[in-house]
Amino acid sequence: MSASNIENICSVFNLATAAELATGLNWYAQAKKAAAIMAQRYGIHTHEAAGVIAALSPRNRWERNLSDAEHLIAAFVAAGAEGCATVKVCTFSANKAKAIKILSAGCITDADVIKILSGPKLTEFYSCIVGIQDVCIDGHAYAIWFGERVILSDVPSIGVKLRREIKADYVYAAEVKGISPAEMQAVTWCVWRRLHGVTN
Repeated sequence: MSASNIENICSVFNLATAAELATGLNWYAQAKKAAAIMAQRYGIHTHEAAGVIAALSPRNRWERNLSDAEHLIAAFVAAGAEGCATVKVCTFSANKAKAIKILSAGCITDADVIKILSGPKLTEFYSCIVGIQDVCIDGHAYAIWFGERVILSDVPSIGVKLRREIKADYVYAAEVKGISPAEMQAVTWCVWRRLHGVTN
C-alpha cells in the first residue's frame, strides 16, 4: 500500500458534494436494478443482463451503455445472435461479440459470465454491479489513485502487480471512510467527472 496514493483517493472523496456522495454510494445498486429491469422485461437472467452491460461498457457513456445493452438484448430475444448484427453499439466489436456470446451461451451463473468477459476491468465492473465484493480499476480509477488527470489513451497498461496495488489502496481508503471499495470507486468517479469534465 502507498500512503500518498491512498491520500490521493481520499482527497478526491473529500471533495464530494452531497449529491455526488448519494449518487456514488447508490451507483452500483442502481446499475443492478437497471439490469434486473432489463432481465425481467426480456425474460433473461439478471446476471446475463449485467454481463451484457459490462461487456459493452468500455469507452461508452453510462446512459448509452444501458441503451446499447437493451437494444442488443431485445434484438437477441427477437431474432437470436443473427438479429444482433445490425445493432450499433458505442464500444469495440470484440466487446459486442462478448455480449452476444453471454446471451447465446445461456449463462446460468456468475462464473459463466465472468469466464466470457475474461478481462480484469470487465470482470471487476460486472462483479460490482451484481454485488460481488470487488473494485473496478479503469483509467479514471488509475488517475484518481495517481493524483493527476491522465487522458485515457495515456493510461499505462495496468498489469497484475499494479492492479493489485491500486486495489489494495482503494480497499484501505474505503475502510478509512467506512464504505465498500466499490462505493469508494463510484463516489470518486462522480467527483472526478465534475472536476475534469469527463463525459464517459
